[in-house]
Amino acid sequence: MSTAPEEAKPKPRIGTLRALWPFVMRQRGLFVAWLFALAVASAATLSLPLAVRRMIDQGFSSGTNIDRAFLFLFAVALVLALASAARFYFVSLLGERVVADLRNKLYAHLIGLDAGFHDRNRSGELISRLTADAELLRSVVGSSMSVALRSSVTVVGSLVMLFVTQPRLAAYALVGIPLAVLPIVIGGRRIQKVSRASQDRVADANALASETLGAVRTVQAHAREPYERGRFGDAIGVAIETARKRIRSQAWVTAIAITLIFGAITLVLWSGAHDVIAGRMTAGTLGQFVLYALIGGGSVGALAEVWNELQRAAGGMGRINELLQETPQVVAPAAAQPLPQPLRGELRFDDVTFHYPMRPDLPALDGFTLQVHPGETVALVGPSGAGKSTVFSLLLRFHDPQSGAISVDGADIRALDPAALRERIALVPQAPTIFAASARDNIRYGRLEADATAIEAAARSAEAHEFLSELPKGYDEELGERGARLSGGQQQRVAIARALLKDAPILLLDEATSALDAQSERAVQHALERLMAGRTTLVIAHRLATVLKADRIVVMDRGRIVAEGTHAQLLAQGGLYAELAKLQFLD
Repeated sequence: MSTAPEEAKPKPRIGTLRALWPFVMRQRGLFVAWLFALAVASAATLSLPLAVRRMIDQGFSSGTNIDRAFLFLFAVALVLALASAARFYFVSLLGERVVADLRNKLYAHLIGLDAGFHDRNRSGELISRLTADAELLRSVVGSSMSVALRSSVTVVGSLVMLFVTQPRLAAYALVGIPLAVLPIVIGGRRIQKVSRASQDRVADANALASETLGAVRTVQAHAREPYERGRFGDAIGVAIETARKRIRSQAWVTAIAITLIFGAITLVLWSGAHDVIAGRMTAGTLGQFVLYALIGGGSVGALAEVWNELQRAAGGMGRINELLQETPQVVAPAAAQPLPQPLRGELRFDDVTFHYPMRPDLPALDGFTLQVHPGETVALVGPSGAGKSTVFSLLLRFHDPQSGAISVDGADIRALDPAALRERIALVPQAPTIFAASARDNIRYGRLEADATAIEAAARSAEAHEFLSELPKGYDEELGERGARLSGGQQQRVAIARALLKDAPILLLDEATSALDAQSERAVQHALERLMAGRTTLVIAHRLATVLKADRIVVMDRGRIVAEGTHAQLLAQGGLYAELAKLQFLD
């Protein structure tokens, strides 16, 4: 998506904004209230010229009804003020709620898409669509939609009243409308294209910033702040240049439309002035006609600007629609098979072959067959790229294999609900995920309904209770983004506490003690031993201690199993394991 060539992307059309309608209909009360306030405000606007005519003809001419004429004018203005305030309130709140619903739906959809989608797309661009593009739609619902409908009503109403007031002059005024619409239609297509490009460039800049801020320590460690500032500045420069083209197009369309409209009105008024001088029309009637012409002309000018905004918003809605139309490749079957209860934890991989979508020519697993017995600990070892992490991804059903089958307790995982399957698997990754939340909430992520006693028990088993208790607010201390307030070993123990709290019968462990100091490693190893007890465990082994404690060692290379057995058996066989043991385990 983000890498697709510009010409391959679908052109946004105003029709894409129809996708907002279901969200608007969820707020029927606000929508109806807005329409009522809009109708009253429009009626008051169209009544103003009548009040002015009455004031001029009855008040200034005879002087007998001047108080009543001005009182009527003020009453119309008061109704207009109150109705306009109500219209603004209802439509602004409608915009907020519609965009909130849209963001909720888009966010829920994004986190439900499969791992393959997230591998293909940058998180920064997705966040841009969730924020910047949704913000465009807020202005559409909360402002542009109201202006468009109000302007349309006043244009039609003004035209009717122009003909009622003075048909001959109104016929002349009518000539200016097609002249104003013409540049709007011609310029609209260019604005569509440039608006989409502008939003894409903003998304590129956001994606770059997100990536760099996520790796800010690496940036600072290499003293690359000036380089990154330059890269972001260049991206912003491209976005501004693209936006400048859009703004220039919008400005020209608006200027030409308003010039043509008011040029036509001026000519019509010139003719009307001669009629007043000749006695064919009263001054009040001309005043009424002038006001209706100004209201109608201003409304057409507003419609020109709104059209530009709608073109831009159509680009944003088009980008959001692209995401909403994405379908996950991994879905729960219509009639999901229930997991066996209790789950024993027997795992089988039968002749599994899998290629990542981004690397279709290189198999990550190639004819992979493995059986893990309930309660058994199997260590996966092998060089980088051997397919060890892919085994975890497929078992969690982040992807489905191209051929072969994976089963848990004899049930093919493709027949299971992925969410139910994942609830029965605990994962401790090599780089633990710590959220910018409290220590308590981070551990509770393993089982959301857990109480304080269960959370503390899990932390004690993970040897995390001591350092968590010493934090200024204890378990309620915020851990910072990505656990920045904890050391690597402490982060690992919080992740282990989360897995202990989950208490799942199957454990996937990407053992990550190689980067820890001796004291942290010892604490993490003790916590891991408690976590692995009584569970079926697949562990990607990085240290000899883990290999020695495994019931079985499986040696992988290029997506295949090349050997399996105990540490002593594999050392005696020589080959890849002996080489790995010499380089990785026994140094």
